[in-house]
Amino acid sequence: MDTETLVTALRRADPRLSRFNPLSRIYSHDEFLNGFCGWSQLVGNYEDTLDSMHPGYAQHLSPMLSTLGHWDAGSHGPLNDGHALKIATRPRRGAQNVALKRQTFREAGKIRFEAYFTFKPEACELQLSEADVRSVGFLFDLQSGDTASNPERVMPHLRFLNALDGEHIQKWQFKRDTAFRPIGDGTKTVTHYHLSPENWEDLPGGEQRLCYNEIPTKVNWTYLCFDFDLASMQALSFRCNDREFDLSGFESIHIPAMKNLWCMLNVCVFAETDTDKRAFLYMDSACISGDF
Repeated sequence: MDTETLVTALRRADPRLSRFNPLSRIYSHDEFLNGFCGWSQLVGNYEDTLDSMHPGYAQHLSPMLSTLGHWDAGSHGPLNDGHALKIATRPRRGAQNVALKRQTFREAGKIRFEAYFTFKPEACELQLSEADVRSVGFLFDLQSGDTASNPERVMPHLRFLNALDGEHIQKWQFKRDTAFRPIGDGTKTVTHYHLSPENWEDLPGGEQRLCYNEIPTKVNWTYLCFDFDLASMQALSFRCNDREFDLSGFESIHIPAMKNLWCMLNVCVFAETDTDKRAFLYMDSACISGDF
């Protein structure tokens, strides 16, 4: 048996890894039974005072570990035992929250992000409320290594626009534009709120109806997989459950490289509410892998 066949067999024999389809080397495999696994609050840049932080970032809260507790049956629980990572917005229409994992890459090759996720509004009404979550999504925040011939910072974004102003929409979108502004009186710190409502574009053929159960406390877990090439800084593929989407019309945010972010490989997940109640994004598990 060759090495590749043996590695594949070992992964498939492990029920926690066999649900994923990782590339040759696993960067991280996150389950939240014993902690946050490096996922933390996205804090905005500031200088001299916290009041200089962009209000988009100032609204963010720390992620939580959750058993998916609710009032009609106790706790739903994650896909497996233990806890899921919970990203909860504030109870204000349009509020967002983000969790991220900060790391760097050691070779500019192909990377893959896989996750099992679900989303719900806070179950504070005896109604399904399937259009109360505006969006959930993920992004990479990447920067070339310091020896790259044309270094840049690249941020592929994908969000599932579930609803807008009460209309149930259900489609994937991407973003290619953002705007920067300086912070304070110096030149060291700038900010940009790349999750602002502006400039989202529809992914061609990106309409998808996800499983959303019949009462406000039930959840069903959804699988996603996103491939990206760090050498060309291009998205390669994206699938959600049984659908693989055409990325020929997809583009990332491209901005000049920053002087202290070399080889950055950050991954973010986010949620947004469409009503004055909290939106919850839960992540049961995640796997980041690469070919190098």
